[in-house]
Amino acid sequence: MNHIKQLETLIAASVSPYHCIMAAADQLLSAGFKELSLAEPWKLLQGGSYYINVFDSTLVAFTVGEELGEIPALKLAASHTDWPCLKVKPSPEVTSLAYGKLNVEVYGGPLLGTWFDRPLSMAGKVSVAGASPMKPETIFVDFSRPILTVPNLAIHMNRDANDGVAINAQIDMLPLIARITDELSKEDFFLEALAKEAGVKKEDILDYEIYIYNWEQGTLLGLQDEFYSSPRLDNLTSVQACLSGIMTGPCKNSIHAIALYDNEEIGSHTKQGAASALMERILEKICLSLGYTREAFLNVLLSGFLLSLDVAHAIHPNHGEKCDIKNQILMGDGVAIKLASSQAYATDATSTAVIEGICRTNNIPYKKFSNRSDVKGGSTLGSISSALLTMRTVDAGVPILAMHSAREIMGTKDQEALVHLAEAFFQA
Repeated sequence: MNHIKQLETLIAASVSPYHCIMAAADQLLSAGFKELSLAEPWKLLQGGSYYINVFDSTLVAFTVGEELGEIPALKLAASHTDWPCLKVKPSPEVTSLAYGKLNVEVYGGPLLGTWFDRPLSMAGKVSVAGASPMKPETIFVDFSRPILTVPNLAIHMNRDANDGVAINAQIDMLPLIARITDELSKEDFFLEALAKEAGVKKEDILDYEIYIYNWEQGTLLGLQDEFYSSPRLDNLTSVQACLSGIMTGPCKNSIHAIALYDNEEIGSHTKQGAASALMERILEKICLSLGYTREAFLNVLLSGFLLSLDVAHAIHPNHGEKCDIKNQILMGDGVAIKLASSQAYATDATSTAVIEGICRTNNIPYKKFSNRSDVKGGSTLGSISSALLTMRTVDAGVPILAMHSAREIMGTKDQEALVHLAEAFFQA
C-alpha cells in the first residue's frame, strides 16, 4: 500500500493546480532537484536535476545525463494537474433570503450530480498590489475546512428526481456558504473571508482564481482493500507516477523530463497547457544551455519518446455494454494502454511495442484498451503534445470508475503498476 499512501499524500495536498505544483516541487527538492526560473539564463551541468515552475500551475522537471553524446536520447513523461470542478466567478456574492451563496462557473466536464450534498472547501491564489503594477504579489490560500455545500432539492419537491433531472449550472450549482447576519456583509462576505484567509485587506485584492474542491479524504474499499475511492484520481495518479519516474536517479547519456500541465480539462489551449509551445521551448533552452546547436536540438526532439499518462475507463460492473466487446480493462488489471484509430489517443503500433516491451521485461501488468466503435471516448494531452513535439507517443494510465465524478474509484494495485511503468520507462 506504499504507493497508495504516497498518492493519498499528494491528493490531500493538491487542492488546486497551484497546490499540486507546490507539492510536486517539495518532492523534487527533497530528491535534490534545483529550481530554475523560466525566463532567466540557465547554466546546466551534466548529471544535474532541475525543475521549473511555469505560471504557478504547470511544472517541468528534467535530469541531464552524465555522459551526453552528440545526439542525446530524450524521454518525456506527461500528465495534467487540473480536474473538473467549480470555480468562483468575480463578484460572486449572491443572497437568497437570508442565505449567502457563491456565483460559480463549471470548469471542465464534471458529473455535476456528484457534487451535491458533499462537504466542500476552496483553494487557489490571490493577487494583491506589489512593488509595481507589473509585479503583483501572489498569495496561495486553502480554507482547509468544509465551508460550502450544494444542497439537493428534496424528493418531496421533485418527484421525478430518480427518473433523471437536467441540472442547470447557473441555478442548481450555486453552493451555500453562509446565513447572512449582522456580522456578515451582504455585498462582500466572500471577499472579506478571502481577505482574512490571505492575511490582507479586502481593498488590496486585485483578482483571484479560487477553485471549489471536494473536502472528503480518500479511503480503501473492498473485502480485501482492493479498491481506493478518492477525489481527484484523474489525474493525480499520473502526476505521482511522473514524479516517481523522474526521481529514479540520474541518466547516463539521455535527457529525461516530465511535464505536469494545467488546463487539460478545458482543452489545453493555454500558455501553460499542452497545446502551447511551452515544452518545445523549454527543451530547446535545455539543449542550447548544454552547448548543442539548433539542428542537434531538432534531432533530439524528433528522436524523442513521450509517455502520456492519464486515466482510462474501467469496465463498469452494472454497465458492461458501454465498453468495447473485446478490449476491456478492469480495476486491478494494471496499466491501460489506450488506442484509438481517431488518434484521440496518440498510440501507434511502434510506440505500443516499446511500452509493451518495457512492461513484459519488468513484469508490469497491463492491457490494451479501446472504446466502443459507436461511442466517442475521451481524449487527452498525448495527441496534442505529439503533434507539437513531433515524436513517438503512447497514451496510458490506470483504469478508474466514475471518471469526472467528485469522487472516483481505482484498483489499489494499479497505482503500483503505473509507478513501476514510469520508473522502468526512464531506466530502459
